[in-house]
Amino acid sequence: MSDLRNKPETYWKEKLTPEQYRVARQKGTERAFTGALYNNHAKGMYECVACGQPLFSSDTKFDSGTGWPSFDSPVNMEHIELHEDRSFFMTRTEVTCKNCGAHLGHLFDDGPRETTGMRYCINSVALQFQPEEADRPENTSRS
Repeated sequence: MSDLRNKPETYWKEKLTPEQYRVARQKGTERAFTGALYNNHAKGMYECVACGQPLFSSDTKFDSGTGWPSFDSPVNMEHIELHEDRSFFMTRTEVTCKNCGAHLGHLFDDGPRETTGMRYCINSVALQFQPEEADRPENTSRS
């Protein structure tokens, strides 16, 4: 597999939609409560929209009330990177995909105390969802 971190911006502009490109490659943010995966409650895996790396399990998703999909932990710490972000006159922790460098969102320490206490606040547009086999539309029976 080629090194996705060194792909030219023209590659990403062709691969991603304009909104995906703005968030994942230019470190943008989607508006709160607008993302397609914000209210997703199906079981499955949330993957990087740019490269398909598994990032978060539905088992760790929770409703934070912030307007973005929130998770208390990644599926594997080796799949993400954390970076200091001092943009917009704040100091935050940016979350990126380790495989391709895509910006995913930010990490905060105000998550559920009964689990990790962390909140991975992730843009829907930076994710693609793969439902578990039982939750796929072709496997649901209709009466």
